[in-house]
Amino acid sequence: MIRFLARRLVQMALLFVVFLSIVWLLLQAMPGDISDTLVGNPDIPREVRFELRQRLGLDQPLHIQYITYITNFFRGEMGVSFSRYPADVSTVIWQHLPRTIVLFLTATVFAFWLGFKSGKLIAWGRGGRSEQAFILGGVFLQTVFYPWFAIVMMWVFGFYLGWFPISRFIDARLWQGSPYDANDLFEQMILSTLLVTVVYVVGRVLIKRFATTVTMEARLRQALVLVTVGGLILFWYLHPARTYVADIAHHTVLPVVTLGLVTFGATMLLTRSAMLETLGEDYILTARAKGLPDRVIRDRHAARNAMLPVTTSLVLSLAFVIGGGIVTESVFSWPGTGQLLLQAVMVSDIPLAAGILAVTGVLALVGHLVADVLYTVLDPRIRIT
Repeated sequence: MIRFLARRLVQMALLFVVFLSIVWLLLQAMPGDISDTLVGNPDIPREVRFELRQRLGLDQPLHIQYITYITNFFRGEMGVSFSRYPADVSTVIWQHLPRTIVLFLTATVFAFWLGFKSGKLIAWGRGGRSEQAFILGGVFLQTVFYPWFAIVMMWVFGFYLGWFPISRFIDARLWQGSPYDANDLFEQMILSTLLVTVVYVVGRVLIKRFATTVTMEARLRQALVLVTVGGLILFWYLHPARTYVADIAHHTVLPVVTLGLVTFGATMLLTRSAMLETLGEDYILTARAKGLPDRVIRDRHAARNAMLPVTTSLVLSLAFVIGGGIVTESVFSWPGTGQLLLQAVMVSDIPLAAGILAVTGVLALVGHLVADVLYTVLDPRIRIT
C-alpha cells in the first residue's frame, strides 16, 4: 500500500505540473489582458496602461511569466488577483471556496445516498410499476437541461409558492446591523457539521464491531442518527445566532435540492444497473441456496459490490464541484468559486482563474486516489500493490 501511494503521489505531482502548465497557457492565449478592462477609457494616456502592465508583470516575456508563476505556485504563492488588487489569490479563493464545497458536498452526498437506496430497492423488486416510474423520473432528471430546470425550480418554489429565497446567500435586510459576520458564522456551521460527521462515522465503526446481532446493529444505527443529527439541531437552536443560522440554511435549501435532484437521477440509474448485473453473479445464487434472508443478500452481498461504480462516480463528482458550480452559482447568485471563476475569465484575471482551476485539478487528482483506495475497502478481492 505504501509503495502504491508513493508511486501515485509522484505520478499526481507530474500530472499536476502538466495540467497547471496547460491551464496557464490557455489563459494566456485569450485576447487582451487585465489592462484592457481596468484602463478601457481611450482618453487615458498610454503611459498609465504601461505602468499598470509593468506593475502586474505583464510586460515581461511569456516564458519569464511562466517560470515565475510555476515557481511561485509551488512555493505556496499563487500571485495577486489582477481584478481585486492587491488581494492574494489564495485569500480570494478561500473566501469563496467553503460556500461552493458546502453547497455541492451537501447536494451530492444526499443525492448519492438517496439514489443508492432507491436504485437498490427498485433493482431488487424489478418489474413493478414503481420501477417504471423511478426510471422515467431518473431519465428526465439526468437528461434535463440544467439551467432551464434550475430556473423552473426557482420560479415555482421561490417566486410562485414563496417557500424559499430566490437568490443570494443571505438576506441583506436581516443582517444589517448584525453582531455576527456571515462568513465567520458559516465557517462555524461547517466545523460543527464536520464534528458531528466524525462522531457519526466513529459510532458506525464501533457499532459494526461490537453489535452481536443484525437487529441490534440496525437499532443502534437509528439511535446514532437521532443523537448526532438531533444534537446538531439542538445546538444551533439554543445558539444566540440561531436566527442568522436559519437564514443561511434557508437560502441554501433551494440550490441544494435543485442540484441534488439532477445528481439523484443519474445515481439511481447507475445503482440499478450495477445491482441488476450483480444479482446475476454466482455468489448471489450461492447465498440464496444457503437460505440467507433476502435483506442480507441484498444489502451485504449484492449492494456492496454494486457500490463500486457508484463510489467512483461520487468521488469524481465531488472533485469537479468548482467546474460544475458555474451554472448553479450564476442562476442562484451564489457567491462561490464557480461564479468567481466566470468573473475572473471575463476580465482576464489570469492568476485568479489559474488558481481556481489549480484547486479543481488537485481535487480531481485526490478524488482518483481516494476512489482507488476505497475499492479495496468495498471489495476484498481487489488488492493494491
